[in-house]
Amino acid sequence: MKKLPLIISCMFVAALAVAQDFVTYEAFGAIGDGRNDDQKAIVAAHAAANAKGLPVKAGAGRTYYIGRGAQVAIIKTDVDFGTANFVIDDRALDNIRTPIFRVDPSARPFAVKGVATLSHGQTNIGVRLPGPCLVEAQNDKVRHYIRYGLNQNNGFAQKEIFLADATGAIDPRTPIIWDYPQVTRLTARPVDTRTLTIKGGHFTTIANQAESKYNYHARNITILRSNVRIEGIRHDITGEGDHGAPYNGFISVSSCANVMVTNCILTAHKTYTTIGSAGKPVRMGSYDLAANNAVNISYVNCRQTTDINDNRYWGLFGSNYCKNLLYDGCTFSRFDAHMGVANATIRNSSLGYMGINAIGFGTFLVENTTVRCANFFNLRSDYGSAWNGEFVVRNCTFVPGNGRAVVGTLVNGSSTDWHDFGYPCHMPRRIVVDGLRIDDSHHPAKYAGPQVFNMYSTKNTTPDYVEKFPYRVTEEVVLKNVTTASGKELVLSPNKHMFRNVKVVRQ
Repeated sequence: MKKLPLIISCMFVAALAVAQDFVTYEAFGAIGDGRNDDQKAIVAAHAAANAKGLPVKAGAGRTYYIGRGAQVAIIKTDVDFGTANFVIDDRALDNIRTPIFRVDPSARPFAVKGVATLSHGQTNIGVRLPGPCLVEAQNDKVRHYIRYGLNQNNGFAQKEIFLADATGAIDPRTPIIWDYPQVTRLTARPVDTRTLTIKGGHFTTIANQAESKYNYHARNITILRSNVRIEGIRHDITGEGDHGAPYNGFISVSSCANVMVTNCILTAHKTYTTIGSAGKPVRMGSYDLAANNAVNISYVNCRQTTDINDNRYWGLFGSNYCKNLLYDGCTFSRFDAHMGVANATIRNSSLGYMGINAIGFGTFLVENTTVRCANFFNLRSDYGSAWNGEFVVRNCTFVPGNGRAVVGTLVNGSSTDWHDFGYPCHMPRRIVVDGLRIDDSHHPAKYAGPQVFNMYSTKNTTPDYVEKFPYRVTEEVVLKNVTTASGKELVLSPNKHMFRNVKVVRQ
């Protein structure tokens, strides 16, 4: 019997693969030996799976090598990476911004017409939608997040995201937080209601050797679809030297809603130094988890391979323009919300040397969690140290500086009231602490005790100081069941003038 030509043979194998109830990479030519480049086969397998609506299963114990190519494997069906290994070689790339896998929605975004303005707290956008959608509002006439400091910039157009149903009603858990006297763009992304699951797999990135500057690599799993569950993925990093370009998240969630990352193991990248926009050296790093323009994003029972207290490695998670972020049962070096988060919760977790960094709105709840940073909360001074809402701490442990001789601060920030950030800056209106153990046994000499607030401003210490851009100070601090290893009482702040009107309730 004559052999079929190779092309016919491959077509037959591929047809047989999709005739089964799942698709494999091997059916499309993957070798899985860790040496031959399997990227094209992986891309083809997912394309076939998407066309037939079938899940994809990786070969048990196989090692798939992904080289320099710029092809993207589009995921629209469930994936089981199982015990397979993936080696991602970033040493010489055709395109640094092309993801390895991209989880796409089933419907395209579209422009919403007929909405001229939006208001804080508005309950309905006033137009009907084809179904539940993630809506992004933008006003190009207003600039927000005008960054101050070594990475200064001119800010970005005012924008935010929220969920709305078919009648245009806004989900009250994702409220509009800004006033928009003019809406220059309103985009809706239909929400997929079926949960898509991606599980298993051990991924190892061979790190890039590029120049250490802000040239972010995106060789990752990018999630653009709502209602996705990522389970049991492990990501390691090898080959980092004394320089390299940063990454923008190995699991990167963007422009979607209702994503859970659970039982995953991630790795922090090395910290490098570059020159910031102010022309001076600045520390630069990568996040292995990233969330941008997303709502209802949860990280559950996840941890990192690197020591959460080793400052040679950058923090693990960074976000922008998100609403409702959750850590539950996580062990990470940091939580970081750059350009605003509305409502965040950290519970049953352990945070390392960078602690909790944020600006934003609503309620930030931390419970049953240990923080080992010099500051429990750090309100990012480069964005105005702004939180318009409430901080709540319940049954937590605070180990200032992981036991170093530092003065522990509950809320750290800086009143840069001579700079226009594009919005009014507030401290949390109310701070409630109900159960906090502060381990300050290794405190510095001449120690007065841990403090609720740091100095905050070197200028606002006398009655004659006039703020150029007024900064609203916390109204009330409630302290209940607060204990210290040193026996020293938690004091308000060394800046007695700035915080003179704060009501402190000790219970």
